[in-house]
Amino acid sequence: MKLAYIGTYPPRECGIGTFTQNLTKSMLDIDDKGLHRNEILVVAMNDGNQKYDYPLEVKLQISQEQQTDYLEAANFINLSGADICILEHEFGIYGGLGGIYILPLLHRLEIPCIVTLHTILDSPSYNEKAILKEICKMADKIVVMSHKAISFLTTIYDIPQAKIVLIEHGVPDIHFNRLAAKTEFKFTKKKLILTFGFIGRNKGIETVIRALPKIIEKHPETLYIILGKTHPNVFRHEGEEYRNFLKLLIKNLNLQSHVLMLNEFIDETELFKYLSACDIYITPYLNEAQITSGTLSYAMGAGCAIVSTPYWHAAELLTEERGKLFDFNNSEELAAILNQLLGQPKILKQIQANAYAYGKNVTWPKIGKKYLHLSNSLLSFPKQKVDKKETIIDLLLLPPFSLNHIKRLTDDTGIIQHAKFGIPNLKEGYCLDDNARALLMVLMTYKQKKDETALEFMPIYLSYIHYMQNKDGSFRNFLSFNRNFLDEVGSEDSFGRTIWALGYLIGNAPNDAYYQTGKLVFFDAVPNFEKLQSIRSIANTIIGICYYLKTNSTDENMLAILKSLSAKLVHQYEISHSEDWKWFELLLAYDNGVLPLALLHSAQIIPDKKVIDIAMITMEFLEEHTLKDGTLSVIGNDKWYTKDGERSFFAQQPIDAMAMVLMFHQAFILTGNKEYLTKLFDSFMWFLGENDLRMSLYDFETKGCCDGFENYGVNRNQGAESSLAYLISHLTVLKAYEEFYQYDDLTTITKDKAL
Repeated sequence: MKLAYIGTYPPRECGIGTFTQNLTKSMLDIDDKGLHRNEILVVAMNDGNQKYDYPLEVKLQISQEQQTDYLEAANFINLSGADICILEHEFGIYGGLGGIYILPLLHRLEIPCIVTLHTILDSPSYNEKAILKEICKMADKIVVMSHKAISFLTTIYDIPQAKIVLIEHGVPDIHFNRLAAKTEFKFTKKKLILTFGFIGRNKGIETVIRALPKIIEKHPETLYIILGKTHPNVFRHEGEEYRNFLKLLIKNLNLQSHVLMLNEFIDETELFKYLSACDIYITPYLNEAQITSGTLSYAMGAGCAIVSTPYWHAAELLTEERGKLFDFNNSEELAAILNQLLGQPKILKQIQANAYAYGKNVTWPKIGKKYLHLSNSLLSFPKQKVDKKETIIDLLLLPPFSLNHIKRLTDDTGIIQHAKFGIPNLKEGYCLDDNARALLMVLMTYKQKKDETALEFMPIYLSYIHYMQNKDGSFRNFLSFNRNFLDEVGSEDSFGRTIWALGYLIGNAPNDAYYQTGKLVFFDAVPNFEKLQSIRSIANTIIGICYYLKTNSTDENMLAILKSLSAKLVHQYEISHSEDWKWFELLLAYDNGVLPLALLHSAQIIPDKKVIDIAMITMEFLEEHTLKDGTLSVIGNDKWYTKDGERSFFAQQPIDAMAMVLMFHQAFILTGNKEYLTKLFDSFMWFLGENDLRMSLYDFETKGCCDGFENYGVNRNQGAESSLAYLISHLTVLKAYEEFYQYDDLTTITKDKAL
């Protein structure tokens, strides 16, 4: 049998990785001649930009936030000859909101799949619940490690119990003599208390440290060992803040000679030597929401006397006198229990014996046989047929997402607005429009991909916007390369695009500093909202207000402004349209898709019959004139399309294609109609050669986007507006693909509901 595994894997330092490696080894199934009956291959998950020197069994790697990697992995597994796929699921190791990127992979698997759930939440968010339900739907069998997990799946997630299998967390079959281990560590005169695993605030180690003074009064030979590195994700965002807090606490309580902190990630043999040497093992976690604990299972397997807070796995595992429980954050109770156990060796040894007896039944060789039995049972029956979702969006056609050209265009002032070919044109300086678009793009990038470069660029673009704001809340637009203002008040279009970006920032800020700055600039601009005359500026402002209201829905004043601005667009349509010209003006000009897009956003906040009707009618009218037979042909700026006139095919610009992509995406969100995803993807492919010239505007060398089509061909200059339009469109395609796979019953405001 050939087995494929998906999960993290050593040398990546991760508990799931250690589990995956132990599981693969335990399922090799050695015969009487010492040969492996089974063959394994591993698809390993990488975090961020980290690279690892994997062992030979790792045949493919997935970058966590790279969606196309998941599709390539599905194809690889299907063509590998594997009989069974085993997926290790933990929140945080798969990309996208709630780990949604794993869903398209599971949908494409053509072999039976077993999913092991390492975390099951009792109060999941809407996304977390929807995604886990979809994972369970696609799985042929679901493995959990506790009875509590079965209860959660059946009652909270509505998973049929017949699909769920209980297989305990495996433990290495490694044992050391307690006295010999203590002797090796030179701790023979110590009473050892141990906690191991990744260090973080939720571990509650301070509870043990605060209990130590009362323990030392009765047992001065006590030594508490804290073994483990700071969790990589915690270290990445907070550094050693928690470890330093613990060190200061140890110093303040004068416990330096009674606490040993070992900042190491050690191998299992060395770990079991420490477990064998300790008298008592403690897991002092701060809340009950842990359905599985690998460290707890390891301590049980090593025959440790365990003292723990009553989180779910501990409360279940430490029954039948296999350990003791104390209340969360209760140092007094912990001190009393430890003093009792350390003072009564017979009770301590009985608990150790009970734990050891349990641990003998959950060693990895025995757990591996259970997984093999489950795998063989699935091969005895044909794979369950599940209706697979299909979408026209093919992510494998997209170039890899890259900010290289944006990095080239950006300096410490802002993003340069123009380029000569792929080189920034410093003579043209900066503009508000592009810095607003750039802010929107990096916010989207960081939200979807957690790209650190995007995070670094945010304050540059935001500070440019802040610098260009006038005292009355309006904005200048142009700034020379030597930072001289080139206008007093910018265009209304640049104003509206800035409000769009700021509204999105308020709802999606990565930290409070950016949120507060964005909110300040946004509300300083509010007095100008209802003074706007340009319908595109009104449309852009509407979109910004809608993003703001998604997280501030009780702001009645802003709701009133949204209704007023939406009414202006409705009025403009009413005075301009006719039976054969269903549009807001007597011509189709530039950035046309932003007008129906704005009303589609408005309809999501204030479902009004007239607003949604006009949004759908004008969208269909624009589609009729620009999207035929799956090819987008946007209105050229060389000669706009007037009613009863002729349209131009030249000077087609990327911002028009971007507006079409965004428009169809919002239509999909509003209606749930997947036909809009087809139109969205057709519109995006305009950038990659599905256009009137049949030439790609995306430059695969520079990672920038050309400025458009002229009568002589492609304009090879790659300014900020064009490249940002491409990147925003690319991110929207990724987002739409993610949303398509997110739910069986996509929650939307359909047209009928809005009415």
